[in-house]
Amino acid sequence: MLARNRFLLLVVVGGALLAIISLSLQFLNLIPTTPIVEEQPFKAIDGGFGVALGKSRKRVFPVLHIQEPNPILEAYGYCNTPNHTEQAWEGHSPADYKLLSVHVMIRHGDRYPLYFIPKTRRPSIDCTLSGSRKPTHPLLKSFISHMSQGGQGHWEAPLSSVPRLPNHSVCETGELTQTGVVQHLRNGQLLQQAYKHHNLLSPDWAPRQLWVETTGKGRTLQSGLAFLYGFLPNFDWSKLTVRHQWSTLYCGSACDCPARNRYLDEEQRRQYRLRVADTELERNYVDMAQTLGVPTRQLRAANPVDSLLCHLCHDLSFPCVPAGGCLTMAQFAVIRRQQLDDEADRRRVGLYHKYAILAMYPYLNRTASKMERVAKSSEAGRRPRAAGEEVFTLSSAHDVTVAPLLSALGLEEARFPRFAARVVFELWRSPPTTQGQPKKKAGIAKHGEVFIRVLYNGEDVTFHTTFCRSHERRAGQPLCPLMNFLSFVRRDMFSIVNATSYQDACFTHSG
Repeated sequence: MLARNRFLLLVVVGGALLAIISLSLQFLNLIPTTPIVEEQPFKAIDGGFGVALGKSRKRVFPVLHIQEPNPILEAYGYCNTPNHTEQAWEGHSPADYKLLSVHVMIRHGDRYPLYFIPKTRRPSIDCTLSGSRKPTHPLLKSFISHMSQGGQGHWEAPLSSVPRLPNHSVCETGELTQTGVVQHLRNGQLLQQAYKHHNLLSPDWAPRQLWVETTGKGRTLQSGLAFLYGFLPNFDWSKLTVRHQWSTLYCGSACDCPARNRYLDEEQRRQYRLRVADTELERNYVDMAQTLGVPTRQLRAANPVDSLLCHLCHDLSFPCVPAGGCLTMAQFAVIRRQQLDDEADRRRVGLYHKYAILAMYPYLNRTASKMERVAKSSEAGRRPRAAGEEVFTLSSAHDVTVAPLLSALGLEEARFPRFAARVVFELWRSPPTTQGQPKKKAGIAKHGEVFIRVLYNGEDVTFHTTFCRSHERRAGQPLCPLMNFLSFVRRDMFSIVNATSYQDACFTHSG
């Protein structure tokens, strides 16, 4: 019995030590699993969201642990500080598969807060760009110079009046920071490296091959330009047309959807009920308000987490008041903990998913139509267009765009979009059937089958999506048929709201 008890004690102690070591390695991101694609000379400190360092593979889905998720580590992952080595799985496919097109949606990079904490000084951050200030990038100086020639580009109104670079020595509300620019120079360069062997865009690319769109905010326009500067083999202003999306949902002419608005209202009421029922959160706000000497209601309305995240991401001390004290990391952790609880409750209730389906249908339908058009034009025997097909699409957007896109795709467990997050859709064609191989069914398959991949922050999440979760994944064909995606967008995605079409879902079932 004594020996058995000693053995059990060793097992428990050993397990605890392994858990501590594992958590420490996750914080330092030193768990090697796969090769890297891009190397940077920065020392790594970022540990949230499972971002990879060195020879490691980042995770975009939470890793299951017995312990509750650490809200501070989660927050560092949200910052996405560009000081780590990054790898990506974009551009990977079985041998002899041809890349037909790529569609990318990005969230803008790091920005100055949209809200400010009463009675405290605003974060001291310079939003001008300088190659001598960190974080920096090898392309930053030439990017700054090249943006001065933007008058040669073609801009949809009202984008011609939006600054092409952040330019205030004291950042303005919501302004893109130098960190945000560097994040997207890296994103663009990372994808340029991933696709350069696939000849997606040659150095003499044609204007028709590129589609760029952005909302009217400076931070999205500037993020998109930084991404393109890192991505394009030859950034030529005269070939570039930047189109304006007036809605953050990228819904174009199909934005009218009463049911979508109703689901959003219900979701917001769910959020409110969860917050007011959280007694620890309420006590935390009372303590913070007493420290600052302001009414609790005023502090809560100021959405302090937005400003505190900026302090954290830029390694600034949390705000203080002269006659009181300082806000603390522990108080910040309580707010972040409640946000993580909210994400879990949101997935459980499902209202947000219904909202997301209707919110992102217009964007997904447009993407599906573009893919189908490119797939048909690539069939054997078809004469290619003289100016080429549209093979690369960039949509520069916000967290309120990327988050519902992830949900609509069924990626409910994915991390909330960090600064400079990216969702990538790739379209691939397999080699055509050769003599001696079994014949495919009639239709597009005789020219080689067409497949889709979906990636989030460089990780292949195709088989986590609703439309490919149950697809049989074979070793020789580890991709998802495009028809799965087309059927999902045009019919199957509406089953969650008991409808068969967007029109039906928006109006017939709008209550």
